[in-house]
Amino acid sequence: MIRLGVNIDHIATVRNARGGRHPDPVAGALLAAAHGADGITAHLREDRRHIRDEDMRRLRRDLPVPLNFEMAATEEMVALACALRPHACCIVPERRQEVTTEGGLDVIGQSDDLTRKIERLRQAGIRVSLFIDPDPVQVEAAARVGAQVVELHTGAYAHLPDAAELKRLQTAGRAALAEKLELHAGHGLTYENVGAVAAIGGMAELNIGHFLIGEAIMVGLPHAIARMKAAIAAGTV
Repeated sequence: MIRLGVNIDHIATVRNARGGRHPDPVAGALLAAAHGADGITAHLREDRRHIRDEDMRRLRRDLPVPLNFEMAATEEMVALACALRPHACCIVPERRQEVTTEGGLDVIGQSDDLTRKIERLRQAGIRVSLFIDPDPVQVEAAARVGAQVVELHTGAYAHLPDAAELKRLQTAGRAALAEKLELHAGHGLTYENVGAVAAIGGMAELNIGHFLIGEAIMVGLPHAIARMKAAIAAGTV
C-alpha cells in the first residue's frame, strides 16, 4: 500500500493570517494521523511564512507517525534538522519570492554542497530525500550525492495531465528504482489525477498538502484523507 504523507503547512498559513494559535497545525497533524495519514510533512521555510520552529519541535515530540522535515539546503536548516532528528528530511529548492515550490532541485549544479550536507543529515540518523523534477539525469545525480529517496515533482503533470507528462514521471520512476532509490512523488495532486501517479511502478509514498487542506475546509480532514487514500488505492488496482 502506498503511504500518504499529509503536508500541514497551510493550516499554519491560516493561523498566521491573523496571528494567535488557531488553527493549530500540530492539532491538525494529530487529527490527520488519527485518520489514516501515514506520515506528516512540514516545510520550515527560511522566512517562516507558515510553519514555525516551535511547530517543528512539537511535531517531533507529539507525532505518532513519521515526521518529514521539508527544508532548503542551508546551514541553518541542516543544523536545525540535526538537532531535531526527524524521521526524514526532504531537501527542496526555495526562493523568497515564490508562492510555493516551483520546480525541482538542481542536484547536478549543487552536487558538492549537497553531498556534504546529506552526509551530515545521514550521520544524525535522518533519511534524506531530494525533491526533483522527473528527469533521469537528476535522479542519477541524487544517487551520487547520497540521497536515499527521490520525490518527483508532479506539478507539471498536475497542471497538464497528458500522456507526455505522465511518461516523464514513469521514466524517472524507473531510473530511481534502477539506482535503488525509494520513490516518492508530490505537488498539485488531487482526487482526479492521483491515480495515474500512484500506478507508477515502485511508488512508495505520495505527499499531498494544499489540496487536502483546502478540501478539509469543506468536508473535514478525516473525510478528505479517506477519499484520497481510496483514490490512491484505486490507481494501484
